[in-house]
Amino acid sequence: MPPDESDARLRERLVAGDGDALAEAYDRWSGLIHTLALRITDDAAAAEDITQDVFVGLWQRPEAFDPERGALRTWLCMLARSRALDWTRRREARARYHAAAGASAAASPAYGDIDDAVIWHTETKVVREAVQALPDLQRQAVHLAYYRGHTYRQVALELNIPEGTAKSRLRLALANIADRLAAEGILER
Repeated sequence: MPPDESDARLRERLVAGDGDALAEAYDRWSGLIHTLALRITDDAAAAEDITQDVFVGLWQRPEAFDPERGALRTWLCMLARSRALDWTRRREARARYHAAAGASAAASPAYGDIDDAVIWHTETKVVREAVQALPDLQRQAVHLAYYRGHTYRQVALELNIPEGTAKSRLRLALANIADRLAAEGILER
């Protein structure tokens, strides 16, 4: 299938830094992206964050879109779907964490599997230490996002920083935590 010429021209304008090209793309597909994100996450704030994230990504890296591989609309939907699924997985992980924390507090090791309890407590301790070892700016972002359940936007507002900076801090923090967990043998890398 030949590439869509309007997508190719729009990409060229984005690569050249034409802000009107971004506005055009946003006007054409932001409703679709938001609807897709909302359908997956069932959370309006998350859908807004994801929509913004998709278009910020398009603005920052327009060369990542290849018109030879498909339409821009399809590519943006793929990005939105991926981000929405990631958001949903994080929400589910937080729910499991809170459920496990509540169950752990309520259950006595005498009634459960002692080996599992020891492993769980050891891993929990290592994760807490990894979070505490983060630089202050990263630790603040992690605390807001993962302990208080804030979105990227809410983290950025709370810390009075751009949303992109909040995302960068969280990515760096997670990479640092993953490195530490790998060093402890808890996580394979």
